[in-house]
Amino acid sequence: MMLRLALAAAHLLALGIGLGAVHGRARALRELGRVPDALGRALRADVWWGIAAALWLSTGLWRVFAGTEKGSGYYWSNPVFHAKLGLFVLIFLLELRPMITLTRWRRAGRDADPATLAPVGRSLAATSDVQTVLLVLIVVAATAMARGYGARP
Repeated sequence: MMLRLALAAAHLLALGIGLGAVHGRARALRELGRVPDALGRALRADVWWGIAAALWLSTGLWRVFAGTEKGSGYYWSNPVFHAKLGLFVLIFLLELRPMITLTRWRRAGRDADPATLAPVGRSLAATSDVQTVLLVLIVVAATAMARGYGARP
């Protein structure tokens, strides 16, 4: 019972962490070249975004495959779960470019000039905005699942 509660709580906490991180990253990326330490804030927010994703993935897989919730059959037969999973995969695919780009910027360290990074930053911010919307849709799907939508009688 406590494991089930802990996993559910961690899964939900990842939502708050991730939503704040991806929104903060977008905001900081838009400020590149105009606001001091915008690059540092974007990189820190990106780390939190990664932590949230790891937490979602680990707790989500645990909940589905370890039978701590309804059992894997419930999830795999639920079309709302498929939609939720599809949204997560879409967020991940959209993340490939920001992940690669921000890793390069992180490696460049102090040599990175925020003013020259600004145009790419605005593009990455737009990607983060789309990911934010997709994350909200995941919450809608999760809420629907919690209310029994998609469940087979």
